[in-house]
Amino acid sequence: MWKEFKEFAFKGNVLDMSIGVIIGTAFGKIVTSLVNDIIMPFFGFFTAGTDFKALKLVLSPAVTNAEGAVVKAESAILYGNFIQNIFDFFIIALCIFYFVRQISKLKKKTEEPAVEEPAAPPAPTTEELLTEIRDLLKQQG
Repeated sequence: MWKEFKEFAFKGNVLDMSIGVIIGTAFGKIVTSLVNDIIMPFFGFFTAGTDFKALKLVLSPAVTNAEGAVVKAESAILYGNFIQNIFDFFIIALCIFYFVRQISKLKKKTEEPAVEEPAAPPAPTTEELLTEIRDLLKQQG
């Protein structure tokens, strides 16, 4: 059983997939940072400083006691966070699309050798043309 597990775990496809997941996770963090730290502030600027993550619909407000301690937590729908995640998804999907598209183009170039068109037959020489004309004249005469 141990031998079978080692064969499975150290097969090329499993290792490739593991590396892909790790790189994908890191790529996701980079894109999330791009969205949160660069793109969303522009949207906030154009929407009068609105922080999308702070947008929410409060269903029931938090209840506090006299000392200010929370007795009952707030219940809210965090639709701003949802909007943020939609932006993250579309940007990640767009980046992956372009990346896969470029890889596909590179694969096509390396896999498909250039198809050579058959060379045109060489042009007849002067002697060949004269011989052909002579033969045609003999047939007519």
